[in-house]
Amino acid sequence: MTTLVFYSEFDSYSEWSALLAPHLPGVTICRAEEVLDTNDVHFALAWKPPHGFFAPYRNLKLLVNLGAGVDSLVGRDDLPDIPIIRLSDPDMARMMAGYVLFAVLRYARDIPAFERAQRERRWHYLHPRVPSSVRVGVMGLGELGAFAAQELARQGFAVRGWSRSQKNIAGIECSSGLASLDDFLSQSDILVVMLPLTPSTTGLLSQQRLAQLPKGAAFINVSRGAIVDQAALTCALQLGDIAEATLDVFDREPLPPEDPLWRMENVLITPHLASVAIPASAALQVAENIQRAARGEAVSNQVFPERGY
Repeated sequence: MTTLVFYSEFDSYSEWSALLAPHLPGVTICRAEEVLDTNDVHFALAWKPPHGFFAPYRNLKLLVNLGAGVDSLVGRDDLPDIPIIRLSDPDMARMMAGYVLFAVLRYARDIPAFERAQRERRWHYLHPRVPSSVRVGVMGLGELGAFAAQELARQGFAVRGWSRSQKNIAGIECSSGLASLDDFLSQSDILVVMLPLTPSTTGLLSQQRLAQLPKGAAFINVSRGAIVDQAALTCALQLGDIAEATLDVFDREPLPPEDPLWRMENVLITPHLASVAIPASAALQVAENIQRAARGEAVSNQVFPERGY
């Protein structure tokens, strides 16, 4: 008997199990509390499982991570040395690009200024800017970051990308390495953070680096809160050095009710939903990788938590 164990506080077990079952005959799909024999668990489909979750599953062959980020899998002592795969789903990339495009357009078209004017019942005209005059910097050019950068470029924005290693993307001016980071930040009217969280990116956007942004820049974070010094970001927003921010991620989640970011009119907060796994479009990919692992074959979209991607 073979069992696939499911864990996520955010994803629908019933939806995932219903979509996977037709592709995995002979595999029992269940939640952790429903596992009858831990020795039968060969596969796991999980998102941010608690510490110790994997310890009972001594025969685990494959972990499917329900999302793009793997930071919750770093440094665990309960996870055996097995292949780990992430979802590589075009719908996730489109969802992320849509969120990023919304946030960039909101600032490029001065929508927050109009929202404030509406609250004051004040007619407030600002002439629209030409998209090519708005410099958008995308930090992180992995699968999701590259897709979002290309979508922004298609909309006519002046897009630059930065990553730790050099990338070549048509229509995007790419730079890499810490030596080029300050220059990249200084030329970003709108900064979009899409980096994976790794030891080298934790705290990367420090107070000193945030100060490199042009005064009045807009800041968008859809990656991980720990990449940014949140206290320094809050201070910059309070002082107006950074004019506006759209934040989908934070150093603590959920964001505590007492956090000053909640009360700031120049901050838009969303609860870590810029891009989520779509079962309907990803189930077949998951099932095919499980079938490969069962046959002892190489899997696709493998990730390495120690690298962060």
